Amino acid sequence: MFEVSKLFLASAAVLTMSFGTPAKSEKAIEQAIGDGPAVLWREPVDIASRDLYYGPGGKRHEPKGPFMFDKEDMKGSNPKFNVVDQDGVKWTVKMGDEARPETVAARLVWAIGYFANENYFLPVLRVRNMHRLRRGNRFVSPDGTVYNVRLKRHLKGEKKISRWKWANNPFTGTREWNGLRVLMAIINNWDLKDANNAVYQVGGDRPEHLYMASDLGATFGTTGLSWNQRGDLQAYIHSKWIRRVTPTCIDFNVPSWPAANRWIGRNVPRADAKWIGHLLAQLSPNQIRDAFRAAGYASQEVEAFSQVIERRIAEL
Repeated sequence: MFEVSKLFLASAAVLTMSFGTPAKSEKAIEQAIGDGPAVLWREPVDIASRDLYYGPGGKRHEPKGPFMFDKEDMKGSNPKFNVVDQDGVKWTVKMGDEARPETVAARLVWAIGYFANENYFLPVLRVRNMHRLRRGNRFVSPDGTVYNVRLKRHLKGEKKISRWKWANNPFTGTREWNGLRVLMAIINNWDLKDANNAVYQVGGDRPEHLYMASDLGATFGTTGLSWNQRGDLQAYIHSKWIRRVTPTCIDFNVPSWPAANRWIGRNVPRADAKWIGHLLAQLSPNQIRDAFRAAGYASQEVEAFSQVIERRIAEL
């Protein structure tokens, strides 16, 4: 398990960020941790056997209807609302063109040891007592049916406590932090706002603080800043993802929004890129395809998207 603990602090103090800014002091890291360890990545001992069709929640946690409308969720730029299923589990329903790519991205991130929300894609969702929405009502049929949505499970004992910044967090300069930067390049995540990162508190007496890139919908499209290219196969196929390679570092083509975070794809140590590539290479072709199948892509799209992923992994 990769976490920031007292043992880690001694080495963390001497780490430097890959683009030249000194890492945070021991005191700053302790303040970020709070009462429990901060965790960005946990070593996955079972990569080759992970189920990428059902993802981190597994088949056991897949949503079960009927679903009852709870309330509209006005956070973020995409229309969302909450429902409660037959078991009393609360879900956030995301509509629009981010539903499919986010389902895939969460599975790939989780497969190699990073944290991701439990989410599922449903081609058809029927909601009882559906209310008129202020955002996204055009996606809802008069009978309360919504098509092609992502459902994110709200877990008991899990609480979102804050956001974290790409440039200023307890893991800055580490291999695991650099690996996450590479992952964002692999999936063409151009919406790298700090607001899309979350810290979740889980556990009891000594809770862990899980650092998560939690909003992964603006992926598998272009490396340019186009609001219309998420889950866009042709844009993904033809995008250039590596800009420059030096003897020590790689620059990935991640022209992030906002512009202030465009450094995220630059000056990534080659050793760290190779490390994340080694983890991804343990995924079988079928596992990668299962991640796209889970998002409801057609068979030809599943194959084409997967081939791009496999080619990028091989290049690492």
